[in-house]
Amino acid sequence: MGVSCLIRDRVLFSRSTPGLVGAIRRGYSLSVSPNLLRTQAYIGGHWVSAPASFPVLDPATGKELAKVEDCGPHEAKEAVNAAYTAFQSWKQSLAKERSVLLRKWYELVMQNKDDLAKLITAECGKPLKEAHGEVAYSASFLEWFSEEARRVYGDVVPLTAKDRRLLILKQPVGVASIITPWNFPSAMITRKAGAALAAGCTVVVKPAEDTPLSALALAEGSAVNGPHNGDKQATPSDGGQASRGNGAAAARLPSARDTPALADQAGIPAGVYNVIPCSRTSTPAVGEVLCTNPLVSKISFTGSTATGKVLLRHAAGTVKRVSMELGGNAPFIVFDSADVDQAVIGAMGSKFRNSGQTCVCSNRFLVQKGIHDVFVEKLAKAMEKELHVGHGFESKTTQGPLINERAAEKVEKQIADAVSHGAKVVKGGKRLKGSFMEPTLLSNVTTDMLCTQEETFGPLVPVLKFDTEKEALTIANSASVGLAGYFYSKDPSQIWRVAEQLEVGMVGVNEGLLSAAEAPFGGVKQSGIGREGSKYGIEEYVDLKYMCFGGLST
Repeated sequence: MGVSCLIRDRVLFSRSTPGLVGAIRRGYSLSVSPNLLRTQAYIGGHWVSAPASFPVLDPATGKELAKVEDCGPHEAKEAVNAAYTAFQSWKQSLAKERSVLLRKWYELVMQNKDDLAKLITAECGKPLKEAHGEVAYSASFLEWFSEEARRVYGDVVPLTAKDRRLLILKQPVGVASIITPWNFPSAMITRKAGAALAAGCTVVVKPAEDTPLSALALAEGSAVNGPHNGDKQATPSDGGQASRGNGAAAARLPSARDTPALADQAGIPAGVYNVIPCSRTSTPAVGEVLCTNPLVSKISFTGSTATGKVLLRHAAGTVKRVSMELGGNAPFIVFDSADVDQAVIGAMGSKFRNSGQTCVCSNRFLVQKGIHDVFVEKLAKAMEKELHVGHGFESKTTQGPLINERAAEKVEKQIADAVSHGAKVVKGGKRLKGSFMEPTLLSNVTTDMLCTQEETFGPLVPVLKFDTEKEALTIANSASVGLAGYFYSKDPSQIWRVAEQLEVGMVGVNEGLLSAAEAPFGGVKQSGIGREGSKYGIEEYVDLKYMCFGGLST
């Protein structure tokens, strides 16, 4: 029997048509297994309470979904200690054993895909169809790294002397702190944790304060086996108080009856996978522990460039391994030779997925003058026909809310700035109720406008007209970041030139969606360090050890 959270509020909806904005009243039921709706920290194989809690809100309505344990430095240290203890045995496990366990975890995620998708929509706001896509994407990393676990090969170096053999070993780095964002609350965890566990590392996950429920659900695991007899579940109605005692010491004790987690059910040993949610207020102190604790050997972070720089400074004190996927400002270039219809399809997919809240979303649209007007006209028609703003649980919704009102205010500010500098609003342009924004198309955009200088993270398409290929590349490469870039062209020579000259880590050629578990994900310049996914992702979690074996008889 599922836990039901009724969310009632008046929300404005739009079909991106001027004047078609209505107010409706509807109740949304979050009906998921009570064992997947967890609110406690997961440390050393136990569900653990903290002295305080914080609310998790539905971004569409602002209503509270649940109260989650607000972990602090103490809980962070406990999680690191648990991970370090578990690492001593986990690193000795066979690659095949780790492979089998990750495969089981993948299967459990897929068995619970419907409930996991509902949690993503509830706390992140993305449409349910997209949430289902994220669960599949999330699971794909567990599947991929379950296979890659058996392919962490070393090397044998050709002889330098007859009585020696030179070997290169690959060994797990140790405990990894994994700090993840809210826009992909499930996939960003498995992309990191899957690689770490496959390599033989243990992890402490700190999910974003806006979306901790998905992270905890990945750990939770009674959905298949059912709860232990007498287990008291933490639900939205009790605010995670089930095991909260009086005073800080009592609050840190685990529940009397612990429920096995998904990781547990898969057979992953206690302490290998830990989750410590915390509020925005507690995040700096918890983050500092995760980045400075000497027992932590590796930091993997996805988030803003500004925060990444702070974490790098923390990591420098103990010279930790780091991999960081930071901000982007992706160009989307359409050349005169392009198939305009295909470019419009690519623009719709690249820009409006998750309401424009992805790090690889196209942010600056550069369209060559010969097809500029046709592209803008066709894109406006596609937005009119295909985009529907609403709550993520509405079946017609393609555009959910932004994560909070601050995010909507940023988009609103960018639109106002562009218009004040001469941009024309072709479509949308309005702020709706709460954190909802109309999908917006601007033309007559120039490079001195905010919307081209900073990452938007919202449903805004600013279109710049350019004359030459060189001009387009100059504009595209002017950003201090370089995560992803996209362009459309039918000219083979131009395709090679532009793909090689774009200063980004990932290029979509005649394609607006490029993420896949099999491909390396990461950027250049201030967009980060290292790669995730693919065969290269696991390399971020291993150290090379050179062994010189001498004194051999010939």
